[in-house]
Amino acid sequence: MIIDKLSNSGIYEFKNERIKKAITFIKSTDIDSLPDCMSEIDGENIYVIKSVYKTKNKEESYLEAHKKYIDIQYIVSGTEKIGYAPLNSQKIHKDYDEKNDYELYGGECSYITFSKGMFAILFPEDLHKPGIINDTNSEDVTKIVVKVRV
Repeated sequence: MIIDKLSNSGIYEFKNERIKKAITFIKSTDIDSLPDCMSEIDGENIYVIKSVYKTKNKEESYLEAHKKYIDIQYIVSGTEKIGYAPLNSQKIHKDYDEKNDYELYGGECSYITFSKGMFAILFPEDLHKPGIINDTNSEDVTKIVVKVRV
């Protein structure tokens, strides 16, 4: 997992051309003009999903993992916590859904505050629980998730 401000993305040398293309897309796109749904960037190799939602309590969700895609999550507005744990021997809560490329897990995780202008790159071995309330009150968050085929 990598988590940082988008303004610092230049310090990373991404050898994966799809990740480079995804980061360039985030930096050069007017996010406000994107529709609140899925949009292709490079067919099934790279696509983006824009979401607007309210943050929730950590007990309302599970850790998730993906097998086919790397997530690059970018916070456009708002603040949330994102839970993280390396994939080890956590108990599966929901078996792998191949069509939607996710599996859900139970277990403990550490939380990182994720705010406007920050991005996270989450690889298949990175369990994550996004969209969690930062303090005590739910807030509106706008986020894009760029899905990069492994």
